[in-house]
Amino acid sequence: MAGNAGRRGAVRGEGSKKGATVGSGGRGRQALSGKGPTPKASERTGHPAARRAAATSRTGSVSGATGGRKPTSGPGSGRSGGRRSRAGDGPEYVAGRNSVVEALRAGVPIRAVYVATRIEQDARVREVLKAAGDRHLPLLEVTKTDLDRMTDGAVHQGVAAQVPAYSYAHHGDLLDRAAQAGQVPLLVALDGITDPRNLGAVVRSVAAFGGHGVLVPERRSAAMTASAWKTSAGAAARIPVARVTNLTRALVDLCEAGCFVVGLDAAGEVDLPDLEAATEPLVIVVGSEGKGLSRLVREACDVVAAIPMAAGTESLNAGVAAGVALYEVARRRAAP
Repeated sequence: MAGNAGRRGAVRGEGSKKGATVGSGGRGRQALSGKGPTPKASERTGHPAARRAAATSRTGSVSGATGGRKPTSGPGSGRSGGRRSRAGDGPEYVAGRNSVVEALRAGVPIRAVYVATRIEQDARVREVLKAAGDRHLPLLEVTKTDLDRMTDGAVHQGVAAQVPAYSYAHHGDLLDRAAQAGQVPLLVALDGITDPRNLGAVVRSVAAFGGHGVLVPERRSAAMTASAWKTSAGAAARIPVARVTNLTRALVDLCEAGCFVVGLDAAGEVDLPDLEAATEPLVIVVGSEGKGLSRLVREACDVVAAIPMAAGTESLNAGVAAGVALYEVARRRAAP
């Protein structure tokens, strides 16, 4: 900078070790070449994503896969030859002693059980260890740091269980399942239900009242997570859940296939006990507790029915509403 030449230290002395410097003049282009594209996080040694991928591959090798369940045959397999898993879904973890105990009791398809090194055992830990042994599940001893990483910092109390990614059905398979059983189809579609516990409760009610499946949209909707598995109390192993890109389009498809689509809303056109179509192939659509049915889904319904309630009660929890509607349909179908 002009005026700095007189500042002490601004100009090298003639006896400097480094001497005069010049530019490369293009002679060192090869030295400027890069190292190529940055590798993926899962491929970088020491990166948390790489450690997670390595841990998943180690536990997945026990069952021969790293994610998702193998397609099953029999009722519910339908045109796809088995349930379909969404690409990119990975395993999840149930964290905490009570949660893991409940998941084992409910028959959740646990892939592996993780226990912290030098864990202080109580009745719950002993039950986890016994259940894992009885079911021949891989039992892995890991550090607390590993458990913190796998459970994303959840309160795990030294115990966690790995649950595989859920494999979803095609909505057409649900009708095939009813046809193979020689029964009148009874399905439940969820519109805007974001709590996985509500989804699990609905799956459990569908199993209890003779339903054949549940539909959920891919976006802005609860998925079959470990929490939903646990709430279903094992019913998720028997009742298929279909994930559709567009719920309105799926309802139109089911309507064209001969199903009667009934939406539930407090301001319905008819009361649920007066619904004449209860004995027909039926799809019950349940909206969120706050917003109810979306406009397009409501327009896709053949009728909107209300559940009679005492004055002062505005709405029901989505899981409860589905259970009440399914009971009423089952009662009407069983009547002579």
